[in-house]
Order: sequence, then structure tokens, then C-alpha cells
Amino acid sequence: MKVEGKELAIACARAVAENKAEDIRVIDVKGLSSITDYMVVCSGNSLPHLKALMRDTEVIVQEKHDAKPYSGEGRAETKWVVLDYFDVMVHIMHVDSRVEYDLENLWPDAQEVEWEE
Repeated sequence: MKVEGKELAIACARAVAENKAEDIRVIDVKGLSSITDYMVVCSGNSLPHLKALMRDTEVIVQEKHDAKPYSGEGRAETKWVVLDYFDVMVHIMHVDSRVEYDLENLWPDAQEVEWEE
């Protein structure tokens, strides 16, 4: 079953949670961002963890929801990787980079989406 939008964002959040991502947030930026409708932001605690999160999230979302990212940007060594599903962007960041870039606060009017069951 292919999912899009909010459902896909929640599916991505649950996929990174399966791989022990930390501080997972789903943010609705529809109408606030020109590049996507939803952002999933999460942290990994090491380079191997970031690699696993990127690789395994892509596999889990494809297997469970028949959705593939249009692209993946960055490498774990950069401490910030992005899976771009067009209407959802998954930002997998090292804790240090997440603090430095503070993505969640770029859109103060954005609404947080509840994703945990």
C-alpha cells in the first residue's frame, strides 16, 4: 500500500524509530516551505548509526509502504543525510549537527505531528 504526505511522514518516523534514532520529530511545513510538506528530523549518535538509519529506513519504508525516495543526499561522514520522498524529507543528523543547524526552529509556525502509536 503506497502512502504519501502525512501518512508517509509517520511511516518514516516509525522506520527510524525501529533503528533506535533519537529525538524523532515530524513537522508539518505545508504552506511554509517551498520544498516539502513534511519534515522528519532525527538524530543518530555515531557515523555507523547514521549509515544504518539511512540504509534501513529506505528499505523499511519501501517494503512496508511501497515508497522509494527520489534521492538521498549526503554521506554519514558529513553528519547529515537526507532521504527525499518529495512531499516528505527525512533529515538524519548527528547530534552535533542537529544542535548546530536547529532545523526544527526554521519554521516557528509549523505544527508538530504526533506519530507514535
